[in-house]
Amino acid sequence: MILGSSARAAAADSATESSLASSASGRSRSGSAVAIRGGGRNNLSAALLQGPILPRLLRLALPILIVLAVQTLVSVAETYFVGFLGTDALAGVALVFPVIMLMTMMSNGGIGGGVASAIARAVGAGRTRDANALVWHTAVVAIVFGALFTAAILAGGPALYAWLGGSGEVLANALRYSNLVFGAAVLIWVTNLLAAALRGAGNVRVPAILTAVGAIMTLALSPVLIFGWGPVPHFGVAGAGLAMILYYAMATTALIAYLRSSLTPVRLIRTRIEWRLFKDILGVGILSAIGTVVANLTVVLATGYAGSFGGAAIAGYGMGSRLDYLLIPLLFALGTASLTMVGTNVGAGQMPRARRIAWIAAFVSAGATGLIGLCAVLAPASWIGLFSREPEVIRVGVDYLRRAAPFYAFYGFGMALYFASQGAGRVTWPFIAGCIRLGVVTLGGWYWITVLGGSLQGFFWIIAASLALFGLINLGAFATGLSWSRT
Repeated sequence: MILGSSARAAAADSATESSLASSASGRSRSGSAVAIRGGGRNNLSAALLQGPILPRLLRLALPILIVLAVQTLVSVAETYFVGFLGTDALAGVALVFPVIMLMTMMSNGGIGGGVASAIARAVGAGRTRDANALVWHTAVVAIVFGALFTAAILAGGPALYAWLGGSGEVLANALRYSNLVFGAAVLIWVTNLLAAALRGAGNVRVPAILTAVGAIMTLALSPVLIFGWGPVPHFGVAGAGLAMILYYAMATTALIAYLRSSLTPVRLIRTRIEWRLFKDILGVGILSAIGTVVANLTVVLATGYAGSFGGAAIAGYGMGSRLDYLLIPLLFALGTASLTMVGTNVGAGQMPRARRIAWIAAFVSAGATGLIGLCAVLAPASWIGLFSREPEVIRVGVDYLRRAAPFYAFYGFGMALYFASQGAGRVTWPFIAGCIRLGVVTLGGWYWITVLGGSLQGFFWIIAASLALFGLINLGAFATGLSWSRT
């Protein structure tokens, strides 16, 4: 069925190609020629516009995948350390985790996707001045969004975590952790958006190195700050937040210094504010950011529904769904590589190649996430047992993975097409797919639990169905040419 859809998509290419080609008018062949003829900074874009697709895709994705996998393992280790503080601490961090991932995904894959797409299209079209100016506009966007997150979470965090089921010591631990992390939201946004700017220009090496250094730094600092050591006091769950802040402070400083140097493919230079450049970023970024809100709201609401079954259910579902987030480094690595390649080729007017890149990335992503899902189904208790030894927590986590993990491949396919659509500047259908997924979890979960009084296990089947629908809708829209059309 999927291979048939891929074949039928060739017929749809001619219909969508004319729509995308018109949006790249004036840039197509001339932009490609500029990029290929140019030396220095343009050598990166030249490599994306020609040659075999899969090797280049993997070459771009591999550095990102390696360091993000390390970073994710550090996050797992951090949760492992927090687990020694008890179930209340573990549940408190579980309440905050979806909100942190919301900000991370908004800054990396949402607004960050808009940044990378705008810069990739500018580079592909040979618009060097615009590419550099977009970096300054990116820094402004990062400061604004970071400040908004700080204000919103510091003011509304207590009510949010209480609504999700936190109370007593669970709520207190959630607030200790949350207030520190979101108090430094500007640093997180600046780091993530400037890294997205570099990836959009085809430079994955520097963001990857920074992430690797940050992972090692966090791994070293977290247990010291959580448990205390020598003159360092015991901070408890707050220690995990402090380690994160120290990393982002270092990363922000390093990125600004690099982007001000002569080594970077795009430079951070103060320029006149131009609303058309904000539109280039936010035209893709806002809808993508709303899409990440929808995706994380799905998890937040699912956590809230699980919370109605008690603290052990929150912890068990939180640890089980953390494997869902473990997919993010893989999806983000492949997706970012696809976004950069698709955006550069769209900017240069090479639409058939852009679509081929999207298909290849989608199949690779589905295969990889499907393999992870299979492993989770075969040994779910091994994953949950990393975080807790409490039988009830393990039971809930296992129940979740046995139902949701078989559908990871659908989610991987849909997310790959989402990133590719960011590169093309067309994110409407991936956004619609995310909204439908939210609707299934929200309305289906409400009806099942509130009206029918159904079990937690039944609710997990609803989550599984939402993952399948997300992938199938994205596949159908792309295969028929709808997702990259102007409608």
